[in-house]
Amino acid sequence: MNLEQFKTDIDNGLNKESKTLPSKYFYDKKGDSLFVEIMNLPEYYLTRSEFEIFNLKSSELIKKLGLKTTTYFELIELGAGDGSKTIELLKPLVSKGFDFKYTPIDISANTLSVLENNIHAQLPTFKVDKLAGDYFNQLGRLKNTPHPKVILFLGSNIGNLTDEKSSLFLNEIARNLNSRDKLVLGLDLRKSKSIVLPAYNDSSGVTKAFNLNLLNRINTTLDANFNLNEFSHTAEYEEQEGVARSFILSKIKQEVRVNALGKAYQFDKGEKIHTEISRKYDDKILEDILTPTCFKIIGKLTDKKEFFADYILEKR
Repeated sequence: MNLEQFKTDIDNGLNKESKTLPSKYFYDKKGDSLFVEIMNLPEYYLTRSEFEIFNLKSSELIKKLGLKTTTYFELIELGAGDGSKTIELLKPLVSKGFDFKYTPIDISANTLSVLENNIHAQLPTFKVDKLAGDYFNQLGRLKNTPHPKVILFLGSNIGNLTDEKSSLFLNEIARNLNSRDKLVLGLDLRKSKSIVLPAYNDSSGVTKAFNLNLLNRINTTLDANFNLNEFSHTAEYEEQEGVARSFILSKIKQEVRVNALGKAYQFDKGEKIHTEISRKYDDKILEDILTPTCFKIIGKLTDKKEFFADYILEKR
């Protein structure tokens, strides 16, 4: 983490009329651990749904990607998490003798170590060529290799961006690819509020702890005095809009000092700090996002309940 950038982002966010904190700072060692807990919660259907796709339809995915055992390719994953879904794809690729290199890229070195250990537990001789750092910096290092590339961007992580920023993000990925390279894009599909909202506000309070850990990180890194007992977590979701939003909520009127910035910030009772959005998709929404990009849809796989989809995109 870049400390000066962290300071700037925190100061800018807390100075806004409608306060915000960047979701990318959720992920320190404790945050990584809490998110693994979230993925295993009964309310958090996203991971289970996408795991089902990779568990039951990996052979179909390989076919839709046009992969052949006679052609070497690079499999590159952005923000791979613990690797539990990807292992389900690696197993048939390895057992059927595909010639490829797997490179997970994540900003968290801790997450990459967990992923590597999980893969080696099931595929002991398989080599993981992990890279820690910014997605695009690391992709830039790989873009000049002549081999076909398959990018995995799973978990509906792109849903943390607005549609406009998603288009820019996808074009940035495309800049590092050659024509006919593929992108597997995992997206959470639109569905009822009764299903979506509990995924972001679970009954056991793990999501609350995950959000509030961001305040704890500011306390530790920037010598702040956020009292976590005086803040809570809330989430909102409107079905028609298809966007879930997460907030940290101030329970009381209070002042918080951030000593490393030499500043104090005022919070009203009930004031919200916006931390994250989570976009929900359908075919039309994705087509609109792809219109200004270099990608086209060439395939789609869903779980049985059609809660989640992995779209196969190809660079034109």
